[in-house]
Amino acid sequence: MELKDVRSEYGKAELRKEQVNQNPIEQFKVWFGHALKMQVSEVNAMTIATALPSGLPSARIVLLKEVDDKGFVFFTNYEGRKGKELDRNPHAALLFYWKELEQQIRIEGKVKKINRKESDAYFDVRPLESKMSAIVSKQSKVINKCMKWLSCFQKCLIGNYEKKIKRPENWGGYRVVPEKIEFWQGRTNRLHDRILYTKVNKGWKIERLEP
Repeated sequence: MELKDVRSEYGKAELRKEQVNQNPIEQFKVWFGHALKMQVSEVNAMTIATALPSGLPSARIVLLKEVDDKGFVFFTNYEGRKGKELDRNPHAALLFYWKELEQQIRIEGKVKKINRKESDAYFDVRPLESKMSAIVSKQSKVINKCMKWLSCFQKCLIGNYEKKIKRPENWGGYRVVPEKIEFWQGRTNRLHDRILYTKVNKGWKIERLEP
């Protein structure tokens, strides 16, 4: 089979404008709750795309850790590539893709660091190994000697089992404050359902898009 012949058909569900919640965050929670119930693999994994002021984009997977009316929260090293890009251009796009449900959710908006108290609270409940990784890692830097880096990680791990670990200043959360949210439901013959929410003043404009 040639690459051009690889395709899948969709048709598990439909999405109508008159069916959706007037608030896209509530609509997201409905879809997310259903995805959890259906045991979608890596349900909170999302692609985040950032860009330099010049427009050069980059994308990677991060994990959603909180969602409310203020936006979508993830955690990372502030000094890694995405952190530096967000410092220079505080806008991002998020993408969820749930193959099992034939659904996508696209989110675009401004990005802000969450406050220190919120970052501390999440860091405190992370496993010790994850805390140590956040402390030891100089994210996005080149590793010259892998074994030396792993040895450093192991030493820090062993030396801190009984201690309360403080969150490093270069690690914490970001919140994507949505300006647009699109819900996509795969349909037969590529006639996909697409519902777009656009932030307008204190409310949301809801539109149906062509496939």
